[in-house]
Amino acid sequence: MIVTIAKKELLSLFSAPSTWIILAALQFIFAWFFLARLDAYLQLQTQLAMVANAPGATVSVVAPLFGTLALVLMMLIPLFTMRLLAEERRNQTLVLLLAAPVSSNQIVLGKFLSLIVFNSLIIASCTGMLAILGLGTHLDFGLLFTNALGLWLLTSCYSVLGLYLSSLTKQPIVAAMNAIALLFGLWLIDVGSSENGSSMRTLSPSAHAQSFNSGFIFSEDLVYFALFITLFLMLTIRRVNNNRLYA
Repeated sequence: MIVTIAKKELLSLFSAPSTWIILAALQFIFAWFFLARLDAYLQLQTQLAMVANAPGATVSVVAPLFGTLALVLMMLIPLFTMRLLAEERRNQTLVLLLAAPVSSNQIVLGKFLSLIVFNSLIIASCTGMLAILGLGTHLDFGLLFTNALGLWLLTSCYSVLGLYLSSLTKQPIVAAMNAIALLFGLWLIDVGSSENGSSMRTLSPSAHAQSFNSGFIFSEDLVYFALFITLFLMLTIRRVNNNRLYA
């Protein structure tokens, strides 16, 4: 049933013209940043040639672009999560879904799975664009993989938070704005705390994704992402259960 719900959400997502417009805009923006970063790297080749152990294309081009993509997706993912539960409540179709022989766990996990698949397609397309560099220069595919994995975990956190906020309101726009504001606040915690060494930095998902951006995979970061996703999935399931009780 989880897979069925996920397929239904993916079909609904890809049938909306706004989805294709946003994806096209994302690819255009990412390609523009990619070419700009690559051009800057090529212009520095003469200086880098005189430096011992100079950073390669993976460190100079790929890793920064994944950081840029993470910021762009932080703003875009709430636009996809906002309608998952909020719109169903507004259209009064959530009552029909809750009346069906399907558990709240299956509803939430199915919708979350659709987001995971959708995010994976976006990350795979952008990663494939960056992998083209391997045709003309040496590319560290290990660093490329860790960056893609870190971004996948980070977008999973964005998605589950957006899904939870979508369960709290009937207005998709309100859900999207709340998600963007909260994600931006978590990002500011990372940026601000990195300057003064505050322990609050550990609360930010982007702080735990930085080790992946550098090519390292730490168990503490994996545990954080697992706990973050599990917590908001449980909160969303509880919210949907409350809707079932009072529907």
